[in-house]
Amino acid sequence: MEKKKILVPHDFSKVAECAVAHALEIAKTIDAEVYFLHVVGKREELENAKAKLAAEIEKSSKQTPIRLHPIVRVGNIFEDISDVAAESDVEVIIMGTHGLRGLQFLTGSYALKVITRSKIPFIVVQEKPPQFGYTNLVVPLDLSGETKQKLQVVADMASFFNSKVHLITPRETDEYLSNQLNRNLGYAEKFLKERKVEHTTNLSIAKSHNFAKELLRFSIEKNADLITIMNMQENNLLGIFGNTYEQDIITNEAQIPVMVVNPLTATVPGSVLFS
Repeated sequence: MEKKKILVPHDFSKVAECAVAHALEIAKTIDAEVYFLHVVGKREELENAKAKLAAEIEKSSKQTPIRLHPIVRVGNIFEDISDVAAESDVEVIIMGTHGLRGLQFLTGSYALKVITRSKIPFIVVQEKPPQFGYTNLVVPLDLSGETKQKLQVVADMASFFNSKVHLITPRETDEYLSNQLNRNLGYAEKFLKERKVEHTTNLSIAKSHNFAKELLRFSIEKNADLITIMNMQENNLLGIFGNTYEQDIITNEAQIPVMVVNPLTATVPGSVLFS
C-alpha cells in the first residue's frame, strides 16, 4: 500500500521546526512519510533554497527513521500549499505560525483560501513543541449540521493516539436553539460511543457570541493537546466565534495546536484523515 503523506510548509524558522516535530510525531503513529515544502518567489532563489531544505532534511533524518522528502517551488505560498497537497495526495498539512504578527498567510479573506480551498485538514501550531501523543482533544460543537462531519476525523485521531475527547457546546437560552444543540451533542456522544472513544460532554457557561474565550479557558483546564474546529465558510473559519478567530483561537496564548477541518473533507469518499 502507498504510504500516507504529511505536508509541512517550511520557512527555516523555529516555528517551522516545531511543525516538523508535530509531523514526525503523527507520522510515527500513522506510518506516514513527511514532505517539506518551501516556496520561493524567484527562479534564481531555487538552488539556495534547495540546499537549505536539504540541510533541514538531513538534520531531521538524524532524529527519525521516517522518510522525508524536499519540495521547492517557485510560486506563491497562498496557492502552492494547497496545490502541492492536492498533487501529492497528503493526509494533513501541518503549518507553523509565529503568532498574530507572523500570520500573514492566514489573515484576510484571500489568505483564508489557503485553508478553505483545500479538502485537506490543517493543523496549525506555534512554538510549543508536541508532547508524546495527543492525549486530550477538545471539540467544540455548535448548531450547524456540518460540525458533525469533523467527528470522523476526531474519532480516527483518538483511536490512533488513544485520546480522550472533550465535547463542549455554548449555552443557548432559546428553547429551539437549545434543542437543536442538544441533538447535535447527542449525535456526537452516540457516534463516539459506537467507536469506543472515551469522551466527556460539557456545557459552556458562555453563550455563542462569547464562546471563543470560554473554549480556550476550557482547553487549558483540560490540558488539551489539540482543538478541532470546523471551517464553516470561506471568509470566517469560526462562524460561531466571530471575527476574533486569528487572535483568540489560532494564535492562542497557550499555544495549543488547532486542527481545521474543511466540511468537504468528510464528505469525499476515501479522504478521511488517518483512515
